[in-house]
Amino acid sequence: MLSEEVRAECARALFAAERDRAWIEPLTSVHPGLDVADAYRIAGLVTELKVAAGRRVIGHKVGLTSVAMRELVGFDEPDYGAVFDDWVVPESGTIPFAELNQSRAEIELAFVLGRPLDMPRPTAADVIRATDFVLPSIEVVDSRFRVRGTVVDSIADAATCGRVVLGSRPRRLTDIDVREVVGTLEVDGEVVERGTAAASMGSPVNAVAWLAATMHDFGVPLEAGHVVLSGSFVRAPWLSAGQRVVARFEGCGSVEVHIGEDPS
Repeated sequence: MLSEEVRAECARALFAAERDRAWIEPLTSVHPGLDVADAYRIAGLVTELKVAAGRRVIGHKVGLTSVAMRELVGFDEPDYGAVFDDWVVPESGTIPFAELNQSRAEIELAFVLGRPLDMPRPTAADVIRATDFVLPSIEVVDSRFRVRGTVVDSIADAATCGRVVLGSRPRRLTDIDVREVVGTLEVDGEVVERGTAAASMGSPVNAVAWLAATMHDFGVPLEAGHVVLSGSFVRAPWLSAGQRVVARFEGCGSVEVHIGEDPS
């Protein structure tokens, strides 16, 4: 484990990398002893720096919710990161390509909480009672690192969240079988991925329960009004300048975003 001084140094480097779009080397390449506990502490320190700079935490994301993805990166559980207000892009909006680094598109259901979810072992019933509604969403995962790092680097870097696009058709969990929601990801009018929400830990509800329990252990509650990105249930393709990305969820609407042209 790293000293608190080194963790603070890593947090300042990540904060500056995003602010200045001056990407840095993966933390594990600079500090080979960095572990998961260090990474979550660094992520918390980055959050403190962002909040002090006037940004607002509007929720959290869960990553690595599928077995295939965890096996791919050699990690035995999901990870999570904070989501900030200035990462939210209006539906059908445009993300400047120059602001992105190593970006991919994920489709997932966003849970919007109507009441706090702060307990050590929340059940599916607790999650359903706490959820006001779900929205279709696109998460543009991105990195503040110059080259790809490890899952530990990702945890320190807000679980590699870059931008979030929320749809505008809310659905209540009592009106759908959230496990059976089928989602498709289209890029420039072509379907590139398709899957069901059950691929996210058996149900996105399970992903939210895992997040609430894990955050409770860290002393950070999920609050009323928070948006929880419950994890992608399809593979995430790389993004390029000029693309139009659309996520369609059967019975839950659709959402789209445009990637701006490369100014170079």
